[in-house]
Order: sequence, then C-alpha cells, then structure tokens
Amino acid sequence: MNELNRRKFLQSAGVAGIAAATALKTSAAESAPKALLTDRELADLRHWDTPTIANAMERLEARGRLEGYMTPDIRCIFPEMGITNGYAATATMQASRPRKESDPYVGRLDYWEYINSIPKPTFMVIHDLDAPKPIGSWWGEVNANVHRALGCVGVITDGGVRDLSVVRPLGFHFFAAEILVSHAYVHLVDFGKPVTVGGVKVNSGDLVQADEHGVIQVPSEVAKKTGPACHDVFMAERALINLCQTPGITFEKMKAWVESR
Repeated sequence: MNELNRRKFLQSAGVAGIAAATALKTSAAESAPKALLTDRELADLRHWDTPTIANAMERLEARGRLEGYMTPDIRCIFPEMGITNGYAATATMQASRPRKESDPYVGRLDYWEYINSIPKPTFMVIHDLDAPKPIGSWWGEVNANVHRALGCVGVITDGGVRDLSVVRPLGFHFFAAEILVSHAYVHLVDFGKPVTVGGVKVNSGDLVQADEHGVIQVPSEVAKKTGPACHDVFMAERALINLCQTPGITFEKMKAWVESR
C-alpha cells in the first residue's frame, strides 16, 4: 500500500491506536483508545457472565436498561467455550449477489491491516447486508483461521456461520443469527465504520463481552469500573441466595431477614 492510499485507508478506518502502528504523526490523545483495559483487567472481567455485567451497568447507571445488549437472535453457537471479550473490529458483507464492478473494492491486505490495528484481543463485529435473511456465510474454517491469526477471539454477526466441526476445536467463538451451508456470493463491502448488529450500534474499538447468554457492550467511560461493580452485584445477591439455601429455611425466617435489613 503506498503512502497516499495508506493515509486514505487510515482516514476511512478511523481507528484509535492505528497511528502508532503505521508511523503517522497524530497526537497520543487522538490515537489512544479510551479506557483501554490491561490484560489483567480483561481477564478479571471474564470472570463475570453477561447477565452480571448487565446488572453492573444498572448499578453504575451507565445507560438505559434497554440499551447495550444484543437481541436474542444473535446466538452463541459454541456455549461450551465460555466467556470471552475483546475490542471490536467492524465490517459489512453481503452474499445475495456478486460484487459489481461499480461497487467499492475492499482490498484483503487493507482489511487485514485494519484488523491488526485494533487493540488485542479483537472481536469481529460484522453486519450482513442480507439480514434478517442471510443467504451465505463469510465465516467458516478459512476465515476463522485467518482472523484467529490476526488476534481475533471470535465473530459477532447478524449473518451466518458454517464449518462448525472444524472451527470448534480452534476455540474461535461464533455468535450468529444463523447456521448456513454455502458462502453464496459472499464479499466484503466495507470495514472500520460503525455497524448495528443485534440492535446495538458498535464502533471500532468498542469493548464487547459475550457468552452463552449473548453479547453486551461495555461503555468505555465505565469499563474500568465494571469488574468491581460486578463483584458488588455478586456480594449483594449472595446474602439472599445463601439465606434461601440454608437448611430448614421457612417463610417466617425469610420475612425476619427482610425486616432486619
């Protein structure tokens, strides 16, 4: 990629942190992602399932209670893989028709360079322009291996996935609306721009966490507070749960417990 094309690519991608990777002279404030978590903080966050994170969002009053979590049509395909999180790399694709010569061309290396610019771990978030009736899958054995090599932990898409038996052993998470057979006329349309998947608008660099329940977005302004807030939620719930699991528990004892608080 020559320097002119590189600059155009970086402008269109608009990703925090890419400037340092490509030696462009932008300020640290412009290039640094907001509230980038340490590896330890990301690992600690993975101790909490998405419902607990949703409860933490309520405790932190980070947003409205109808916001930030994807609709249930975005399903966890490999629930046995547990909880994962990462920073979003965004793209759009289509499979219902071939790419026309008049359509914008997305270069493979440009796309890979964009993914490589996102903080790690990276979580692909792909909007299928054929949704809600996707016809062909971009995601199978080949792209799972390619994206895994680029530091991606999985994909979240309102489209489809396939090749489950060979992707599962890779540990590459699939969150998708459908399981599909063919790739049809699949092709990338764009990348690096905001996408809406499962009712949630996702920007490049947004922190997302996902598990068997679904996908939730963690706002950057409260990202570092979310783990501690999850612990507070856990402790607040544990007292009542422990009471209910006490041998010989009765309504009278439960009533007395409530009245004593």
